[in-house]
Amino acid sequence: MSTVASEVAYLSRALKAPRVPEAARVLAERARDESWDYEAYLAAVLSEEVSSRETHGGQARVKRARFPQVKTLDDFDFTFQRSIKRQQIAHLAQLDFLAEAKNVVFLGPPGTGKTHLAIALGVQAARRGHRVAFATAHEWVLRLGEAKRAGRLDGELERLGRTPLVICDEVGYIPFDPEAAALFFALVSSRYERSSLIVSSNKTFSAWPEIFGDAVAVAAMVDRLVHHAEVILLKGDSYRLKGKHKEVMGSENTR
Repeated sequence: MSTVASEVAYLSRALKAPRVPEAARVLAERARDESWDYEAYLAAVLSEEVSSRETHGGQARVKRARFPQVKTLDDFDFTFQRSIKRQQIAHLAQLDFLAEAKNVVFLGPPGTGKTHLAIALGVQAARRGHRVAFATAHEWVLRLGEAKRAGRLDGELERLGRTPLVICDEVGYIPFDPEAAALFFALVSSRYERSSLIVSSNKTFSAWPEIFGDAVAVAAMVDRLVHHAEVILLKGDSYRLKGKHKEVMGSENTR
């Protein structure tokens, strides 16, 4: 190894930039061939390091988010789910809502793509450098309930407040008792105008009093949730049952 290469390797270790030595070597040849100036060469080397960090860091953040599956917008079938506009979701994928501490709410029947879209936006955020936490509404309530019993609810809410994006899936699948409803309200309130929530529910807001059991509290919670939010209504049949109706009808006709 040349003296210069050794020096680059040493400086890279000191800066904790492991991609730099290889990038510097490979790009030096290209820089000479294409007559790059020094600034262009430096920018290209640093770009390789940043890209490497984003790739590996993004994988780690996706794992820590605890998504049930990794889904992306490229996997979403917009030809089946026609009640939403691809451009609207693409705009959300730019993640401006995170910088503005806004929320995203997906409402619609089961199987219409709410969870897929919530996960896809979460994965996009994680890969772009943001910390993300995913759980169902029931799981969040259990987690906050444990923190409350341990006397650290405020600390848990404060810690979650430092996570730029919290995703709360499946609001409405399981009714909440009064304590659970209060904990969910605390989660929403603690993030109001501070950090973002993505919420999915199979119930419209008018049905939320049935879930939480307190119309007054629901009104206050929904007010905070949607004050700065993009609310997206999904309609149609379940994607999971795509083609099943024809199969059932076909089997019936053969009897």
